[in-house]
Amino acid sequence: MAKRVSVDKWLFTVILLLVFIGLVMVFSSSAVMAKERFGSSYSFLLRQLGWAAAGIAAMLLVMNIDYKQYQRSSIVFTFLGLTTLLLVAVFLFHDSHGSHRWIKAGPLSFQPSELAKPAIILYLAFFLQSRWQQISDWKHVLLPAAAPSVLLALLIVKEPDLGTAVACMAITASILYIAGMKMRYLAYGLLASLLPLYFLIVHVSYRWHRIIAFLDPWKDPQGHGFHIIQSMIAVSTGGVMGVGLMEGKQKLFYLPEPHTDFIYANIAEELGLWGAALVVVLFSIFLWRGVRVALRTKDPFARFLATGITAMVVVQALINMSVVLGMMPTKGIPLPFISYGGSSLFITLASVGILLNITQQTD
Repeated sequence: MAKRVSVDKWLFTVILLLVFIGLVMVFSSSAVMAKERFGSSYSFLLRQLGWAAAGIAAMLLVMNIDYKQYQRSSIVFTFLGLTTLLLVAVFLFHDSHGSHRWIKAGPLSFQPSELAKPAIILYLAFFLQSRWQQISDWKHVLLPAAAPSVLLALLIVKEPDLGTAVACMAITASILYIAGMKMRYLAYGLLASLLPLYFLIVHVSYRWHRIIAFLDPWKDPQGHGFHIIQSMIAVSTGGVMGVGLMEGKQKLFYLPEPHTDFIYANIAEELGLWGAALVVVLFSIFLWRGVRVALRTKDPFARFLATGITAMVVVQALINMSVVLGMMPTKGIPLPFISYGGSSLFITLASVGILLNITQQTD
């Protein structure tokens, strides 16, 4: 196996550019809010900057650790077990806005569901590396492969966080597909999920109202349709060139969560079509280089790791941008590398460190 002199420079550059854009836009979208809440315009920026520095340090460290070190069962099952315990432990903490998503220790908080995604990727890569040729054996390969993903997704749904659970299952489906799973099994899985999804959406009022708002946000413009309406106003206001960095108006207590879930709307308003398109191009390059690595490596373990990490980033980006543009119902999914949030940023950067290491060992 040929050893590269350095990592994939395209991939490495794209990651750093996305983090830089994220820092700039977190400050732009949160400065007024931070001043109002904490007395300092730099409050959110400084926190994000700290997490970005820690995440990049973790990425550089992991990037120089041979990915084959993670093939040990002790590492895989310890990580999977710890993630499961944390997802259970989160219910021991007080809820926030009606959900149990955070483990808090003083000023620090951590979202265990972010760990579920790399835990699923690592387990599937480990389990399938020697079994992918028997992927059609649904009883001895397919079901044991998917079972941990389903368990973690159910715990995440219980928090409740349906969006992240769906992202976890999409990552699982991506790896199983690359492993050779026939499309009929994916169809069976989708059919089996229809009834649970029906109860999770139709019989949970706020989710059902999100569907109604997605179909016709103007039916309740001051209520459930408010998020998507304000997002579309921000996007349309930006036009081609944008209103200018720091000059956006929707972030001024109109657009909910302008520095987290709806930061892409602020990008579109302030930087316009060019800025919004640049973000899409950067994620497209990430997808291209990630898929390229997965297809070129001859090691099944590396192939599944690369596929999962690429899917983890791209699926979340696709969901987030689709929500902002009114193409999907509202979900609380951050924009990778860009949205404010320490757990997401740190874990995503550490995960792509593995992908960067794989690029050094690809023919």
